[in-house]
Amino acid sequence: MVRTDYDIVELISAKAIAARVESLAREIDAYFAGTDKLIVVGLLRGSFVFIADLARELETPVEIDFLEASSYGDSTTSSREVRILKDLTSEIAGHDVLVVEDIVDTGHTLAHVLKVLSARGPRRLEVCALLDKPSRREVDIKARFIGFEIPDEFVVGYGIDYAQRNRNLPYIGCVRFHDD
Repeated sequence: MVRTDYDIVELISAKAIAARVESLAREIDAYFAGTDKLIVVGLLRGSFVFIADLARELETPVEIDFLEASSYGDSTTSSREVRILKDLTSEIAGHDVLVVEDIVDTGHTLAHVLKVLSARGPRRLEVCALLDKPSRREVDIKARFIGFEIPDEFVVGYGIDYAQRNRNLPYIGCVRFHDD
């Protein structure tokens, strides 16, 4: 059941996000310096705002593709059953690949995606996550590039949703249900 009895409290401002995206782009450019093409793979749907802003800041030549994986549905907790809903159209064998994720939570979705992509033979396969929630990690996985480490809160905004709502917020906010 989708709840509508909640408020959103700002956790990370739009200004702080913009500054961090710019600095992440510099870190990524330095790491992938000299590559002829970086394939940036956005994990849909939560990463679409982040990947758009990040790609505009990168100086490295990029090709952008998307993969959609799901383990949440309309829930606030992961089902731990990962399904690939949309696969890449790009060939990644022999190329540098950067997976762009909105949030690393339990790690199940990202671990599954990395296993699938790794089997395709990329030269390098790294992860950039806007948000990292290490207190919830159930799988030993870590993103090389992390925007912000956050506490164990259910968040929305900047592309991240609750039941397909609140993706359009320019900031990251914590969901506060009225009975919490």
